[in-house]
Amino acid sequence: MPHVTLGISGARRNAAAALCVDRSLVAACEQERIVRLRGVGLVDGAPPAEAIDAVLAVAGRTRTDIAAYAAAESEVRVPNGAPLVRLDHHEGHAATAFFTSPFDAAAILVCDEHATPATTVWTGRGVTLSRAGWMVGPGLAALYSAAAAALGFERREHEFEALAALGEATCVDRLRHLLAYRDGVIHASPGFNALLAEWAASLGRAPSRVADLATSLQERVGELLLEIARDVRRNTGETALCLAGGLFYNTYLTTRVATSGLFERVFVPDNPGNAGLAVGAALAAACAGNGAHRPDAASSFLGPSYSSGDVKHTLDNCKLSYSYLTEREVDEQVVEALARGHLVGWFDGRMEWGHRALGHRSILASPLSPYALENLNGFLKHRQPWRRYGLSVCLEDCATLFDGPPASRAMEYEYGLRDPERFRAVLPAGAARVRVHTVSPASERFARLLRAFGARCGVPALVNTSFNGLHEPIVCSPRDAVRVFYGTGLDLLAIDRFLLRK
Repeated sequence: MPHVTLGISGARRNAAAALCVDRSLVAACEQERIVRLRGVGLVDGAPPAEAIDAVLAVAGRTRTDIAAYAAAESEVRVPNGAPLVRLDHHEGHAATAFFTSPFDAAAILVCDEHATPATTVWTGRGVTLSRAGWMVGPGLAALYSAAAAALGFERREHEFEALAALGEATCVDRLRHLLAYRDGVIHASPGFNALLAEWAASLGRAPSRVADLATSLQERVGELLLEIARDVRRNTGETALCLAGGLFYNTYLTTRVATSGLFERVFVPDNPGNAGLAVGAALAAACAGNGAHRPDAASSFLGPSYSSGDVKHTLDNCKLSYSYLTEREVDEQVVEALARGHLVGWFDGRMEWGHRALGHRSILASPLSPYALENLNGFLKHRQPWRRYGLSVCLEDCATLFDGPPASRAMEYEYGLRDPERFRAVLPAGAARVRVHTVSPASERFARLLRAFGARCGVPALVNTSFNGLHEPIVCSPRDAVRVFYGTGLDLLAIDRFLLRK
């Protein structure tokens, strides 16, 4: 009988479930995607029932098939008498990164706020993880969060990161005196947080000066990260590096490491934060004592999928008018809509298990549309006008348009633009770099859409942002997609082979 292991995470927020059958990761899903409450965590540590049902359905299993549970958070509870494998919190992060990577051996750097110590180093080889050492003093993730809070972005580090992309590092020399890394320890000047808050307050409402301070803070954290990575390379001797923990949602920082030349290869998991712990815990428990063969690199698409019959049932139940076409006919009409500057909801295949849309639950726009940024920020996402959006491009076309790492399969890296003028419509003032999602041939339909748009408009790239409504998680089901379509400024919705217009 196959051995079924269920991983659980999200004691504080972002609850999730992941399912392994033997050593294969077959499904993963965040609770928020099912219950439609963004960031929802476990209730009193109890398992996330809806997410569990979703991953079991994907695998064609039932609760009675679960042989063991696994968790990397002490607050997680499981049914009485059920076997539970508990991992150290950072071990769970390390497992998520290493066991979903393509590496047989690697160093793993974990930077996370919710553990002590906050920065740890591990090595992975085959199915074995070993702690190699750790840094003491304030962790990089805590420093970054403090910097964001000082500038008014408490618990909104993603907004701080976006602002930091627009300024100049005019204050970085002063910051080098306040933050240092020596002998494996991060040192912050006494009262650093208060100093930072006072400094930020002195800037008043001058947006350019605030952006410059944000840029300087981010650059200094990036410098410290590279100093730590240099020590990791020297002390472990590994040539591959995995990055794990919430700090590595930040694409500026991951790109600094990937382009530093310190490691031959760098990997960032699809979901490096606490939601991804469900995956790491399940894989670590499933691999324990199972010999030297490690699991295959994980797919980015481990969530639920819906058949054409499921989609039709939803559309008919909602009494909607739609067209049912061939895939190529849908693609052609989507390309024409994008060429006219329309916003398109794109729903296809299994849902992404990570935190970024990768062409299965995406909102798409033309990077050539003069109003794309205004429409996305002002009318669709209701964000600040200086927020950036990622671009999807076929892997083989990436180097002709962008300058950066060889691939960015989960939109984990930033790139320079070889021809910035070409993308001026989707670049906020001051921005010089964009997140890029490189689409492999395995994502056949999305790659075909990108090539068709390139043939029609001359640029084989599309703006790609998550398919969700205001303050909502990414859509999961066809019903979610329909509700967001009619509740937002989207112009066209493509679900499987169905097309809906307003």
